[in-house]
Amino acid sequence: MNEAHAAGIPDAAEPYGLFEAWFAEAQAREPNDPNAMCLATTTPDGWPSARMVLLKGRDERGFVFYTNEESRKGQELLANPRAALCFHWKSLRRQVRVEGTVERVTPDEADAYYASRPHGSRIAAWGSIQSRPLASRAEFEARIAEYEALYPGNDVPRPPYWGGFRILPLRIEFWQDMPFRRHDRLVFERNGEGWSTGRLYP
Repeated sequence: MNEAHAAGIPDAAEPYGLFEAWFAEAQAREPNDPNAMCLATTTPDGWPSARMVLLKGRDERGFVFYTNEESRKGQELLANPRAALCFHWKSLRRQVRVEGTVERVTPDEADAYYASRPHGSRIAAWGSIQSRPLASRAEFEARIAEYEALYPGNDVPRPPYWGGFRILPLRIEFWQDMPFRRHDRLVFERNGEGWSTGRLYP
């Protein structure tokens, strides 16, 4: 185990500084997609649903990702605006769990991020009817070709159904692997404008 991790998680008054420190280390050391996170939602009748998405924005308001709002996850979030996230950085032996409510990002935020995407990714946002049944791969490729012909240049407008969601944390837990399964868990819970904090048995 890395010597820096041997003493466990340092005490902190709020979670965002600690997250930024851990995320910076993950960006430096995690070999693939340090911004990957598992997003958990629920169906209207309570069935859980989870998938990996990519963190595309973060600040003290919350954690942002973008998607087709008509996809399964988009529809579930619009019906029940509560979600959980889990970051797992295996090479660092660390995990961060986030639980909170959800809001849509503003159209300006969605426009700005969409414009930063590669041309092919913007075309794919038009070509994919996300989460709908697909008869064959050829059907999908034909839709991509249709939109490539429609938008051959760099000016590809954002689809009206494509946007982003921000998870507004009510609870954030940091987990650090320790020898002999004596792991360290530090939890923050929203308390008005601030945070209450404590440790949990592993």
